[in-house]
Amino acid sequence: MLSWLVAVAFFMESLDTTILNTAVPTIARALQVAPLSMKAVLASYTLSLAVFIPVSGWVANRFGTRRVFGSAIALFTTGSLLCGLATDIHMLVAFRVLQGLGGAMMVPVGRLTLVRTFAKSELVRAMSFVAIPALIGPMLGPIAGGLITGYFHWSVVFFVNIPIGLTGLYLVRRHLPDYRESRTPPLDIVGLVLFSSGIALLSYVLEVFGEHGLSSAAILTLLALAAVLIAGYGLHSAHTANPLLRLSLFGIRTFRAAIGGNFFTRLSIGGVPFLFPLLYQVGLGFTPIQSGLLMMPPALAAMSLKVTMPGILARFGHRAVLVSNTVIVGLQIVLFATIGVATPVWLIVIQGFTYGFFQSLQFTSMNTLAYADVSEEQASSASTIASTAQQMSLSFGVATASLVAALFLPDRSNTDASEMIRGVHHAFLILGVATIASTTVFHGLKRDDGSAVSRHKAVMPSA
Repeated sequence: MLSWLVAVAFFMESLDTTILNTAVPTIARALQVAPLSMKAVLASYTLSLAVFIPVSGWVANRFGTRRVFGSAIALFTTGSLLCGLATDIHMLVAFRVLQGLGGAMMVPVGRLTLVRTFAKSELVRAMSFVAIPALIGPMLGPIAGGLITGYFHWSVVFFVNIPIGLTGLYLVRRHLPDYRESRTPPLDIVGLVLFSSGIALLSYVLEVFGEHGLSSAAILTLLALAAVLIAGYGLHSAHTANPLLRLSLFGIRTFRAAIGGNFFTRLSIGGVPFLFPLLYQVGLGFTPIQSGLLMMPPALAAMSLKVTMPGILARFGHRAVLVSNTVIVGLQIVLFATIGVATPVWLIVIQGFTYGFFQSLQFTSMNTLAYADVSEEQASSASTIASTAQQMSLSFGVATASLVAALFLPDRSNTDASEMIRGVHHAFLILGVATIASTTVFHGLKRDDGSAVSRHKAVMPSA
């Protein structure tokens, strides 16, 4: 029951994101903004996750997983209600931040509960099992978004979270274990301010670059300030007994590779779902419902083939899988740049299905590798860093994908279909190449790294 409970949280968050991706063009028209400007609605949510996730481990240790997890679901549900009531893009962005605050406590605390409940040897299977029902969200999200925007008001996209959230609250009360620390160190307020300010400022620069009238000098100044704040946190954490994020964990090879790879691959992969609706609806002229159907195959592949992934990791090991699979995922993103008006639908479906399987294998491999050599006492800090890096990369990925596409669009407010296709194609090419380049992060792994969670044992060559 614990796995199903955590899956409800994952389902709610993934459903929210994938429904919104499909509804981007429709909401943009309703709020009278350019489709690419909707990146603020997507990026603000994932950015707020990155800003607030660092305190999730401390809050869970201090107040208990049950209370924090339940409060997070309630906050996420309330934010969803307010998003549906928003009347302009500024209100929508503000309420998405509120949603992000709930999500920041919801998913990492759920993952932490799994790590503390299951033995390392069972962690891959436990996380894979949790991901199966959670992947129903991405599968249903695109078509649900298409149906809602096609036949109802766009606000219903957010209202669907309300019954799911209420169900989650009921399950938390009855089934969630209550883990907490007997003694919790003081919260690192200085670290929180330095890290959160630096990340927020960096995301803001990505958000406004190429869109507003900021000069190059202003952009460079903001980037320098963000770098100073983040570097300041690094120095602060090295001289603090209980830092917000324990950067010393990066001394563990498997953890360093998992987090670094997670960040750089998701930085590219994170922008792909934002580009699909722009290509399908604005570029190729598909309806929201048709676009939603075309976005289902990746999620369907990920869900239906998830049970095979523990066996793949056990057979080949994390290093072999991650080095080869990262290249495969990057090549598949590049191939999306071949989709045009003459591309048959069946080929788009096959490309999406194949991409979904290898993308899911990538995420499962990276997420479980992070806990391979982490002790039980380090689990909370490890989960916090992993979730923070993941959401930072997704937030930056959406902003980067939008920025790259915008570089090739002469007038984003009045972009015709051919211009949108060309811009999105260039974005796919750049993101695909960047994904392939990120495979270098995994070359430092050894053959038997991750065996504690995959049960893989390196096969020594015979003499």
